[in-house]
Amino acid sequence: MSIIKPFRALRPPKELAAQVAALPYDVMNVEEARTMAVGNCDSFLHISRPEIDLPSEIDPHADQVYVRGQQNLAEFIKRGVLRQDAQDCFYVYRQRMGEISQTGLVVCASVDDYQSGVIKKHEHTRPDKEEDRVKHIDCLDANDEPVFYISGSCADVESIIEGVTNGTPEYDFVTNDGVGHTAWIIADQTLIERLTQLFASIPRLYVADGHHRSAAASRVRDLRRDNNPAHSGSEQYNSFLTVIFPENQLNIMPYNRVVKDLNGRSVTDFMSQVGTSFTITPSPVPVVPVGRHEFGMYLQDSWYLLESRTSIINEQDTVGRLDVSILQNHLLAPLLGIDNPRTDQRIHFVGGIRGNDELVKLVDSGEFAVAFALHPTSIRELIELADQDQIMPPKSTWFEPKLRSGLFVHLLS
Repeated sequence: MSIIKPFRALRPPKELAAQVAALPYDVMNVEEARTMAVGNCDSFLHISRPEIDLPSEIDPHADQVYVRGQQNLAEFIKRGVLRQDAQDCFYVYRQRMGEISQTGLVVCASVDDYQSGVIKKHEHTRPDKEEDRVKHIDCLDANDEPVFYISGSCADVESIIEGVTNGTPEYDFVTNDGVGHTAWIIADQTLIERLTQLFASIPRLYVADGHHRSAAASRVRDLRRDNNPAHSGSEQYNSFLTVIFPENQLNIMPYNRVVKDLNGRSVTDFMSQVGTSFTITPSPVPVVPVGRHEFGMYLQDSWYLLESRTSIINEQDTVGRLDVSILQNHLLAPLLGIDNPRTDQRIHFVGGIRGNDELVKLVDSGEFAVAFALHPTSIRELIELADQDQIMPPKSTWFEPKLRSGLFVHLLS
């Protein structure tokens, strides 16, 4: 069973929602965050990326960065940029990007569910990134950014949410990237209880985006429990901020790769070796893979379609048959020496929202030697793998549109 709880969200008033809302902390670097927040003292980046308010030479993991985030949150509350609701609620959050529309339920998920495996993971976390989020959440005393979860489709849940969305929204705005954001409040206790009961019959939830935030919320709970002699299990720190979307509404984009060099190989030798595992077809236009086991490769001003030879595909291997695994196991590792893509500094990952133009730009700049465009991992592949407690290679999925931070904050005390 999946435990969900309503909460008293700390959130902006209607008139400030658009200027508070910000992209998640981990889809930009520090300088990009500084630029995004220029001229907007209400941007949530002042809380999620507080290093933008400190000198550039400050280590973004220094204690003063976490303290500054805490100070900025207090200042937002003092100025009325964020206000806490008077009662526990659920919230509905819809995003629209072109033809894509996804509507999720904003709740608090259970740390116990995360630790017991009711909430399924599909990626390992990096210790440094996880530690950063632990310090950030603990010092802030809040889950300031929601985790993106997937649930199986449930007609009764979707019917309730559809009814809510027929009402007047609390927020309705479009961000400068053209994505629409609409939110509704569920304060009716009958609906809250019914949704809670329905989710109790859903056996599993799946992490789509936010493995580090989930792991950090779990660790923060354990820290606070161990330091609280009166711990009862009902404290706010026993749950964390989540938006849960049904699997039938989600859009996964590819997570593409660029590599800095050919690992000492000449272009001729590299192409010859690639040909042992893939058929290579020159393409006069940028390659967007249209099916599984196909890849686009950009090298020396030219595009190629790579098609995996049947000899390297084992459809019985849940992890090995993923395109990210095929590329890693049969090209990146043996030919380019990228044995650990989680730590190797020679590989860089490019979210599919940036398109092939970004791959061309990076290679043509001379900073990278070769780029690979992938076919996106499917929701079914993710769920099947997670159900088997298997782990995907890093950077296997890119979900779009991204949840905006700042619209809902969950206080831990």
